[in-house]
Amino acid sequence: MEKRSPSPTVSDPEASVEAVKAKENFNAGIDTSGVDERKLMRKIDYALIPWLSFLYLLSFLDRTSIGNAKLYNLEKDLHMTDDQYLLTLTIFFFSYAIFEVPSNVFLKRLRPSLWLSFLMFFWGVMMTLQGIVHNYPQLLGMRWLLGMFEAGLFPGVNYYLSCWYKRSEFGIRSAIFFSAATVSGAFGGLLAAAISNMEGIGGKPAWAWIFILEGLLTVIAGGVSYWIIQDFPDTAKFLSEEERAFVIRRLQSDDQFSAGGENFKMKYIYESLKDWKTWIGMVVYAGADMPLYAFSLFLPSIINQLGFTATPANLLTVPVYVFACIVTCGVGYLADRWGKRGYFNIGFLCIGAAGYIILVASHNAALSYFAVYMATCGIYPIIPNSISWVSNNVEGSYKRSVSLGMVISFGNINGAVSSNVYRARDKPWYPLGHGLVLMYIAIGVIASVIFLVYLKRENARRERGERNEYIEDMPETHNPENEKNGRFATLDDAKRAKGDLWSGYRYTI
Repeated sequence: MEKRSPSPTVSDPEASVEAVKAKENFNAGIDTSGVDERKLMRKIDYALIPWLSFLYLLSFLDRTSIGNAKLYNLEKDLHMTDDQYLLTLTIFFFSYAIFEVPSNVFLKRLRPSLWLSFLMFFWGVMMTLQGIVHNYPQLLGMRWLLGMFEAGLFPGVNYYLSCWYKRSEFGIRSAIFFSAATVSGAFGGLLAAAISNMEGIGGKPAWAWIFILEGLLTVIAGGVSYWIIQDFPDTAKFLSEEERAFVIRRLQSDDQFSAGGENFKMKYIYESLKDWKTWIGMVVYAGADMPLYAFSLFLPSIINQLGFTATPANLLTVPVYVFACIVTCGVGYLADRWGKRGYFNIGFLCIGAAGYIILVASHNAALSYFAVYMATCGIYPIIPNSISWVSNNVEGSYKRSVSLGMVISFGNINGAVSSNVYRARDKPWYPLGHGLVLMYIAIGVIASVIFLVYLKRENARRERGERNEYIEDMPETHNPENEKNGRFATLDDAKRAKGDLWSGYRYTI
């Protein structure tokens, strides 16, 4: 059987600018020859990344600030037991996970500027209300509602960015966006230490002011986001008509065939549910996401138990998060450049595992603090790299929105585990917590290896022509054996009908 090599203008992610401009599937009558690609991408970066990163900084700050507030007598003032405190952490993850997939579908059907602003405004309200609660049940209810409204931001923005950038460009943008979580960790410690000086003002304790002031900042940001957040490429108002056409065409040249528009069909959701990549991606992501929440929620307490009081413990988290930010952005850049996302996952998860082995085995404060830096390598860069890896290998705008929602949702369900494993009775060394985090990292390594192997095998099958379709206007494909992979009138029909199952589509390993 003759092997068919896909045309570089439709399947090569490194297609030239000229080839991109020549491909006029979207608004064919518009001349984009005058568009400067480099200037356009810089314009898009400035319009999207800074504000979205700031929103995620606020999101992560709001969900994890309870760890800082705990150091300022939160449990004592609300008459909570340690188990009740852990439950307030846990309930957030359930509502957060439940609403992620539906939120991504709403984001696609509505405008991002409207949906994301709505979510942000109301989670800011819930954050603020945490500062006026008087007992444990009230705090529990606010944490549920906080998780419900925050659910849409992280999976929504990652999906939204994937609709703007080529597969080889998405990783560094996702890493910069996610690095806001590391900045929030550093900023959160500094902010909590500063706000603690308001103890007693207005008759409220320091922990209440942490919630109130951080929540009000989020409310304001949510209100102005409506005018700052841009919509999808085909309707973005900050781009000219020629620039919008250029963006869509370059995405189509990168095998994102749905970039020009796609009507909602239930089959896209079913395709995501049936796709093996979705399910393995869920396990890969959980291998880093449970450790992420364990790390961010309990790092101040871990350092506190190493012999440092509340404010110094919060301040000592700052250099850890700065290091995590640098590593995250570095991995995002190199993974985009080299395209070996699976290998980065495996390597850095192993470094993180070594850090947790030290935390389990060591009872030396200085050595344990050093191990915390190693632990960040197996957590923070893996989150955006895993999301990029899954996104790179799913085509179809609705299918990708559901797949990313499921992957991130499953990871966050496992975040509920993280909030129950660092028990007060296990301090100061927390062997159970460190041991379970180490187990999750090991699961992440195994799942990453499986994902990598299966993707390489599938690419090899496509190279051998085993997935070729029968294309009616391409005589070289008229082999009866190809009909088992589908019969289509044109190549474009095959691409749009099959998405990432099309024989010319190559998975990112």
